[in-house]
Amino acid sequence: QVQLVESGGGSVQAGGSLRLSCVVSGYAYGARCLAWFRQSPGKEREGVATIYTGGGNRYYADSVAGRFTISQDNARNTLYLQMNSLKPEDTAMYYCAAYFLVRPAGYICPINLEYNHWGQGTQVAVSS
Repeated sequence: QVQLVESGGGSVQAGGSLRLSCVVSGYAYGARCLAWFRQSPGKEREGVATIYTGGGNRYYADSVAGRFTISQDNARNTLYLQMNSLKPEDTAMYYCAAYFLVRPAGYICPINLEYNHWGQGTQVAVSS
């Protein structure tokens, strides 16, 4: 059974940084798309970033491009989201998600892929 467990959320002032982590366990060997999403109360879930583990290509939403970095540590089966220059509008519950598939190394995982494995979320609060 695939499990994703996020950590690293917290409260920070605008302009600060946080690094989220997501440990992925319980899967058979294989490439996968990993992604970070976020959701604020009363708002739709928003895709933040994706990474294809088979090649390392990344995608970022316009709202976070240049400030957030998605990365992976295959040895630790861990996905990261480094968030810099945080803004109050980044306040949300952040979720990691996974979808197992095999594609060419240059593949970029779409944010609207039907990710079928999700973590429980970690809260990020940014104050002005």
